[in-house]
Amino acid sequence: MTETRSAALPASFSPLRLETRSRAFQIGAVLLGTLFLALSSWIEVPMFPVPMTMQTFAITVVGAFYGWRLGGLTILAWLGEAMVGLPVLAGGAGGLAHFAGPTLGYLVAFPIAGALVGYLAEQGWTRNIALGFAAMLLGNALCLVIGGAYLASLLGPEQAMALGVTPFILGGILKSALAALMVKASYRLERQ
Repeated sequence: MTETRSAALPASFSPLRLETRSRAFQIGAVLLGTLFLALSSWIEVPMFPVPMTMQTFAITVVGAFYGWRLGGLTILAWLGEAMVGLPVLAGGAGGLAHFAGPTLGYLVAFPIAGALVGYLAEQGWTRNIALGFAAMLLGNALCLVIGGAYLASLLGPEQAMALGVTPFILGGILKSALAALMVKASYRLERQ
């Protein structure tokens, strides 16, 4: 039974199989990933001090599909685009100012969260819908923890919780569920 199961299911979940592709293909995937992250960032619900966007959804999806190395690199490339002023962040923002204000902690958390989800996906978590949801939820929670901790250094812990963590918990749960379903659906397509 164990041999049959391991033959049917790969040791890790890699629907795009990017690790087996050429370097040129991987570079193209990174560019497409940064576009996906930018488009997801433009979908936003205005909130203060940080708008709620689909960024963390995209970050967890990129991590799950690309793996921890290429996923983390893709998110870093997207942040690099933002640093040079490209309009890839929430609301079409870009520029160094976003790396010095209240959003800094969240921006720092994004590649770490993407890499975490990518690592968990490589360990097979995304083959199971419950574990896939847990992986996505851990990625979203990590963004809130790191972003909230930095925000607390600026505003104090109570204000940071009230403005930069609590309003985003429900959205993080919903985005985690959506990401887990999307990745699981792609796994089913891969097996057909």
